[in-house]
Amino acid sequence: MTPSARLQTAIDLLDEIIPAATSGGAAADTLITRWFKTRRYAGSKDRRAVRDHVYAAIRAFGDPPATGRAAMIGLVETGVMDAALFDGTPHGPAAIGPAERGAVPSPLPRWLGEAAPDWLDAAEADALLARAPLDLRINALKPVPELEDAIALPGLPQGRRVPENSQMEQHPAFLAGQIEIQDSGSQHIAQLCGAQPGQLVVDLCAGAGGKTLALAADMGNDGRLIACDTDRNRLSRMVPRAERAGASMIEARLLNPNEESEALADLTGMADTVLVDAPCTGSGTWRRNPEARWRMSAQWLSRITALQAHVLALAAPLVKPGGALVYAVCSVLDEEGADQISRFLASHPGWVAHTPDIGRPRGSGALLTPAHDGTDGFYVARLAKPC
Repeated sequence: MTPSARLQTAIDLLDEIIPAATSGGAAADTLITRWFKTRRYAGSKDRRAVRDHVYAAIRAFGDPPATGRAAMIGLVETGVMDAALFDGTPHGPAAIGPAERGAVPSPLPRWLGEAAPDWLDAAEADALLARAPLDLRINALKPVPELEDAIALPGLPQGRRVPENSQMEQHPAFLAGQIEIQDSGSQHIAQLCGAQPGQLVVDLCAGAGGKTLALAADMGNDGRLIACDTDRNRLSRMVPRAERAGASMIEARLLNPNEESEALADLTGMADTVLVDAPCTGSGTWRRNPEARWRMSAQWLSRITALQAHVLALAAPLVKPGGALVYAVCSVLDEEGADQISRFLASHPGWVAHTPDIGRPRGSGALLTPAHDGTDGFYVARLAKPC
C-alpha cells in the first residue's frame, strides 16, 4: 500500500468506528481486526501505519468528528498529518478543497463542561491521552528472579515497569503465573487494602480478578478472599488466572443484579476489608482506550454514579466494626470520586476517612493521574467503620 492508500484506509475505518462508538457498537480494535481479515493484501507495515493513523485521530478528538476525512484534515491543520498525502491518486484521498475545514481537536468531550476537573491542565490532558507504559506485578506466591530491562516502581515492592513493546503475555514468567500485567495505580489500590494472612476480605466488584490476585498474594494464600461480580463471563475469566497464580483460597461468588443483599447476607459484619472497585466511566484509562470518550454522555455518567452509590450501600454492612472499606474508580471525575465519598460519609455517621499516602489529596481520598503519578487515572478512598 502507498502512504496515501494507508491514509484513505484509515479514513474508511474511521467512518465505521465513529458511528459504532456513538451508537454503542463494536470497539475500534474489533473493527480494525475485522477490516484486515478481509484484506490479506495489507502487510504488517501497512496495518501498523493504518492503525497509527486511526488512533492519532481518536486521541486528538474528545468528541467524535463528523467523518474520517474531517478528522484527518483536522490533523493536517494542526501539523500532525502531511497534506501531501491527500494527493487524489486512485487509492488515496482526494485533494483538500479550498473551503474544506477539518474537525477541531480537543482532549475532552464538550458535554463535560463544568464537570471537567479543575486540575486538568494541558500537561495532564496530554498525559491522559499519551500511550500508557507497561507495568507488571511480581506474584509473591510464585516469586521470579529479577526481570531483564525491568525498572522498580516507587512504593510498590512487587511493581516493575518494562519497555512498552515487551511481549509479556508470552514470557515464561507470565505463563508460569509468576508475574501479572497490572498498572501501577491498580497495584497501589490493592496495597492500600492492607490485606493480611488469615483475614476475611471481600472484593465486591472483582471482574476478571486483577486486584483479587494481588490481594491473594498479600494474604499469602491464607484466609478467606471472596470475589464477587454480577457478570458471569468476567468472573469466569478469573478462575484460570487464579490457578495459574497459585491463588487457591479465592471464593468466586456470582451475584444476581438487584438481589445482591441476599447473596451477601452471610458476610454481614464479618469482613476485615471490603474493596469496591466500582463500575465507572473509565475516564482514567483514556490513554489505553481513548475511544471511550466518544461513548460517554451526561446521561451515562448519571447512571454510573447511581450504580456506584448502590454498590457502596451494599458494601458498608459487610464491614466489621473497625474494619475498612476501600473505594476506587478508574475515573478522574469528581462526581465518581470525591463527591461520591462525600455523599457516603454524609449518610453514614461515624465512618472516618483516612487519606491515602499516595497521589494527591482530593476530598476525603486521593487522586492518581498519569502526569503526576505515572499511573492510570484513579480516585481511591479508605474508610473505617465505627467500632
